[in-house]
Amino acid sequence: MDVAPDRSTYVCSHCGRAILSSNLDLHYFHCSRNLEKCKICNDMVPKKHAEEHYLTTHAPVPCSLCKETMEPEVLAVHESEKCPQRIVTCDYCDFPLHAIDLPEHQEVCGNRTELCHICNRYIRLRQIIAHEAVCNGVPDPHDTAETSRREAERDGDGRRRPPPKEFSTRRLVLTIAITGIAVVLGSFIFPKKPQNS
Repeated sequence: MDVAPDRSTYVCSHCGRAILSSNLDLHYFHCSRNLEKCKICNDMVPKKHAEEHYLTTHAPVPCSLCKETMEPEVLAVHESEKCPQRIVTCDYCDFPLHAIDLPEHQEVCGNRTELCHICNRYIRLRQIIAHEAVCNGVPDPHDTAETSRREAERDGDGRRRPPPKEFSTRRLVLTIAITGIAVVLGSFIFPKKPQNS
């Protein structure tokens, strides 16, 4: 008559794994001698690689942008969402700048105005989306700033002044080029005379 092998298992007191009772003594001897439990992640790691495991997996690492040290698993979230030195863009002008400087920049940038082509009013950039949702093309008669702006746009005899012409980059470059040519020509036509001592 054959005796059935013992298939009962026991939990190793060192690593917590279920081990066949026939292998328990050999396993425990090997396990307690060569493995140790990481105090942070509770993984069993070889004793000779415990320090390397800590340094590569759990040691605090500095943020490449702000140099603050943190756990490696939160570093990616910090650099992409929380770091004050990460690069973000302004909601109004799409200018890239550090996240820490964004509120101050947007305070100034959002106060710039743009002409609404429906009602011909100048609207602050921070209010332009809400304005476009309700703009019906009729200026608000109670808007004193709008009324004073319209009065300022009129000449002394009551006629409306034409809107200022936009100054293009092309025009600026042309003006600079003409000025430079005039300076060069002037130096040839009117050379500086040496002073006699």
